[in-house]
Amino acid sequence: MGRHEYYNDDGTTDKQMCPRCGDTFLGDHSDRLHCGRCSYTEWK
Repeated sequence: MGRHEYYNDDGTTDKQMCPRCGDTFLGDHSDRLHCGRCSYTEWK
């Protein structure tokens, strides 16, 4: 998916952003949210 496909028409997004990077989406896995850029992980 392209980055533009994550945004709604009004410019908002439902995906969580990485608190460390600030400009990267967190990957939504079954047991965690993970940033592929800095390896930040939030366990569900």
